[in-house]
Amino acid sequence: MPEIVEDFACTVCGCVCDDLRLTIQQGRITEAVGACHLSRQWFLDQDSRRPAVAEIDGREAALETALDRAAGILRGARYPLIYGLSRSSTPGQRAAVALAEQLLANIDTTASLCHAPSIMAIQEVGESTCTLGEIRNRADLVIFWGVNPAQSHPRHLERYSGDPVGLFVPRGRADRTVIVIDSHRTESADLADLFIQVEPGRDFEALWTLRGLTRGILPAPGTDTGLPLEVLQDLMRRMTSCRCGVFFFGLGLASRGLGHRNVEALLQLTRDLNAHTRFHARRMRIPGDVTGADAVLCWQTGYPFSVNLSRGYPRYNPGEFSANDMLERGEVDACLLLGSEGVRDMSPAAQEQLRRIPTIALDHPTVDSAVKPDVRFTTAVYGIHLAGTAYRMDEVPIPLRPVLKASYPSDEEILTHIRQRIGNM
Repeated sequence: MPEIVEDFACTVCGCVCDDLRLTIQQGRITEAVGACHLSRQWFLDQDSRRPAVAEIDGREAALETALDRAAGILRGARYPLIYGLSRSSTPGQRAAVALAEQLLANIDTTASLCHAPSIMAIQEVGESTCTLGEIRNRADLVIFWGVNPAQSHPRHLERYSGDPVGLFVPRGRADRTVIVIDSHRTESADLADLFIQVEPGRDFEALWTLRGLTRGILPAPGTDTGLPLEVLQDLMRRMTSCRCGVFFFGLGLASRGLGHRNVEALLQLTRDLNAHTRFHARRMRIPGDVTGADAVLCWQTGYPFSVNLSRGYPRYNPGEFSANDMLERGEVDACLLLGSEGVRDMSPAAQEQLRRIPTIALDHPTVDSAVKPDVRFTTAVYGIHLAGTAYRMDEVPIPLRPVLKASYPSDEEILTHIRQRIGNM
């Protein structure tokens, strides 16, 4: 008889939707009710492939032999790098930090190629924020700036920001105004009440003009405002007259031009709007547990990404200690990838350097490594084979539970074994 699992959490994107209903038959997931187009096939593919638990130079090897080889590579490196972490969970992320401390290595997450500018902006000016639950229950104005949730977070509107009935929005979508602001029309624009097309590369000007309008300051004639002044004035009226509003911003804002300055302007605008009404801002995080990776690194080192431990204490400097930049400069002489998917977002020069140096990859069974590592370990999946914790995009921890039998070790176990071997060398 099939087994039914209710209220299951999905870790494919930062929404971490925890209302799925899975059907398990003969050791496979055969149905995933509530899964979006990003996650449905991911669930159905689990345990469809059975790669070797360990490989050396692309050939199957004994686990003990592969562990010795990996430990030898890292032990012999002068400037090693540990990168990834966003497809792991709290136990594996903690083990990665412990290994980096032992090696006096660099450790970086996929955030350095994603929302790093946003994190830097938050460090500069702070963040007026809230949980997705508060948005669901209170927000009557939702603004997506530089993000296309219909593609990147398919159930975000359904579960948190658009459709759900809330305590102060009893009619759900009928009580909300959804606005999409972007440099080009997207699928999300078709679902919104209003689409505003900002001039490419002029987000900062639009945001700074809005900041002036909150204080009754009109721009001087001829000033580049990114959008027609009457459009900005209408937007300001909507923002100051709502009961509760929120900006959800994405890489379309954070990666344009000086992205951290764009985000700083939006966060400062959010702060200014709180003189008129309740207003919040939230990043739209993409990988499933990149928020958890930030949290664990902050907890363990004091910094969220791009951390260097070579002096025996943590140092933080995006750019200098970011994985992509260090690889481009040829500084790294060995790399451990905790989830190799993020390599595809690196520059061609960084990927070429990865091909030149010894690499170790820890990947899930259904993942094709983005590089050809010297040593590859196949690890079980948190939230499918293993219990764990994933942090939703609003930093709320969501417990993960297993539904399939684990036939591979966890990344925490692999990293712990490597640490022990390095310590004995």
